[in-house]
Amino acid sequence: MRERNHIENSLNVFHALEKELSDAVELIDMGEAEGDIEVVEEAEAALSQLQKSAAKQELETLLSGEADSNDCFVEVHAGAGGTESQDWAQMLMRMYMRWSESHAFKVELMEESPGEEAGLKSATIRVQGHNAYGWLKTESGVHRLVRISPYDSSSRRHTSFASVWTYPEIDDDIDIQVEEKDLRIDTYRSQGAGGQHVNTTDSAIRITHIPSGIVVACQSDRSQHRNRAEAMRMLRARLYEAELQRREEAAQAEQDAKTEIGWGHQIRSYVLHPYQMVKDLRTEVETSNTQSVLDGGLDDFMAAALAQRVAGDKADQSQNDTSFE
Repeated sequence: MRERNHIENSLNVFHALEKELSDAVELIDMGEAEGDIEVVEEAEAALSQLQKSAAKQELETLLSGEADSNDCFVEVHAGAGGTESQDWAQMLMRMYMRWSESHAFKVELMEESPGEEAGLKSATIRVQGHNAYGWLKTESGVHRLVRISPYDSSSRRHTSFASVWTYPEIDDDIDIQVEEKDLRIDTYRSQGAGGQHVNTTDSAIRITHIPSGIVVACQSDRSQHRNRAEAMRMLRARLYEAELQRREEAAQAEQDAKTEIGWGHQIRSYVLHPYQMVKDLRTEVETSNTQSVLDGGLDDFMAAALAQRVAGDKADQSQNDTSFE
């Protein structure tokens, strides 16, 4: 039913675009025939807007990966640098929450570890909505901030790093085998905002998958059992995402996907001083409207990264086909 609804919605959008195009062309013909410049200009403006809508829908068709349509988890971790990096991690988490809300996605805080003075050491949110993972998967990597530190009494310029990791939530019918002997399960007291009971009992759960080293944590509920169940879902999702990455690496031997999302590989710079600029180092997309980006204006960056990834996949496939011939 989910797939049927998606196809039906896509067809409805296509027919709507087709009708708008036909109406705009008719208006232009009519305006030119009657010498009505205002009608022509109005129709041309409609065509310009239609072109943007069509481009957005074209990008939606690129989201055809195995897990692109799934909900997803977004993890943010502060890099070295103490309070400065932890504040940057909180800014990034706010940015992704704003982006998600602006696209009518549901956002749920799964876990957070506050910094000593300010910001976050780490946090995880769940983003629920169609193609949530498809869009957010391009955000995995290291994000760099350059600014005058509000925590430096000498007002010096600081460079901070934080890493972002996105992975899809998997459906219950996807079988991921997890052996109990491979798990280390720790309980601890929840941190951050919450009711009295949440913060005074060991209800938070941290699960370490020993063979892979993957660690997940959940403190969203006052029930330890429910937190454990959610943490297991997150672990299965991480293991599934790791398998997807292994498949991608096998298909693209020359482009190591792990390098792209590794801690040491920077994907985007956010410069707030001495000038205003956000620049994606993969696609060269940039803007001087830094505040808009930090408020969740990420669509241009995501679209360019997604288009680049799909173009790379097609080029690799073409090369493989040529080699086969």
